[in-house]
Amino acid sequence: MDEIEDSKPPHRGLKKGLFVIPTLFTAGNVAMGFLAVLWSVRGFHAAMTEPGSAAQYFDQAAVALGLAILFDTMDGRVARATRTTTEIGVQFDSLADVLTFGIAPTALIYCWAVAPTFHESSPLYNIGVILLFIYLMCGAFRLARFNLQAMRPHVLEEGAGKLDKKNFVGLPIPPAAGLLAAIVHYSPAPLNAYGPGYARYYTILIYILLAILGGLMVSKIRYSSFKSAGAVKISFVMVLLIAAGGMVMWFYSQYALLVFAVLYVGHGIVGWLYRSATGRRSETAPAVTEAESL
Repeated sequence: MDEIEDSKPPHRGLKKGLFVIPTLFTAGNVAMGFLAVLWSVRGFHAAMTEPGSAAQYFDQAAVALGLAILFDTMDGRVARATRTTTEIGVQFDSLADVLTFGIAPTALIYCWAVAPTFHESSPLYNIGVILLFIYLMCGAFRLARFNLQAMRPHVLEEGAGKLDKKNFVGLPIPPAAGLLAAIVHYSPAPLNAYGPGYARYYTILIYILLAILGGLMVSKIRYSSFKSAGAVKISFVMVLLIAAGGMVMWFYSQYALLVFAVLYVGHGIVGWLYRSATGRRSETAPAVTEAESL
């Protein structure tokens, strides 16, 4: 009996416990999305009854989405670092992304911009609901399509080579939701607080942004995954830059998060325009999911 027990590999229990860690980060992702929906609903109720407190709820919802992006980034990295990547973990992460970066931001934009600005019988209200639904469908379709491509690249694309892990094909859904959350974080007061005229104008701009983000998510435009960032040698200067960036993010989050979100969403468009102008085309390769690349 002692010989059998001695033959068991060491740290077996610890190894099994490591599989729970990435799941905890994904659960944190789901929790932030859940709270963002609740705070969005509470913010809309406050906008109709207590306008002064509505901004606080919307800001909390936007911050929750920002934290969800952090959790979503960490779960894949932790899974690879601990070699605990599993198929169920990848699927769980995708389902979590549909809730947190699909349903939660649409609820936030609906409660912050659409519902307070337009009456339910207004045509522009109906257009807003349709655009939010299209945004959600584009995000869900992107996750489903690229998860399938990642699992069966050679079936979906004849002669495909290795997965291009340095780039996403199409805008990932977390940065799309991040841009919407950054806008709300920058100006958390419900749009009806600016008066009927400005509220109508700003909401229409949000409509245009929703259409653009939905189109980018299902497009073939490439976005950097920053997967190679972990292989870069960390120097003292880089540590100082990261620390300084963290301080800027802490003290000026309203501006820093918005700038970062705009830069990320915009860099794919700029790269696509540059390649189109110069006639350069990158080789087509199956995309990877957020869970594998973040």
